[in-house]
Amino acid sequence: VFSTDRIIAMSFPSSGKQSFYRNPIKEVARFLDTKHKDHYKVYNLCSEKGYDPKYFHYRVERIFIDDHNVPALEDMLKFTASVREWMSHDEKNIVAIHCKGGKGR
Repeated sequence: VFSTDRIIAMSFPSSGKQSFYRNPIKEVARFLDTKHKDHYKVYNLCSEKGYDPKYFHYRVERIFIDDHNVPALEDMLKFTASVREWMSHDEKNIVAIHCKGGKGR
């Protein structure tokens, strides 16, 4: 996990067997709800898979970027505009960004 005051980069929040070696989704949700209640938004940059956004109170946005590929400029502009808008609403707002492994995209 990489973190600044307002940006968290992490691996995919997983369930089932994958939660043994990736972030368990319920633990990620508990952490965000405890440390940043009502002030976080999750960005899923993983085109391969998703999850039920209810875990994060439906504050999840997906940007479909294929693993080991450069994102389309349009997708990057959409992503950065969304992050900028969310962060500007409140100085307490943070973003949690992930792909599959937490480092490729």
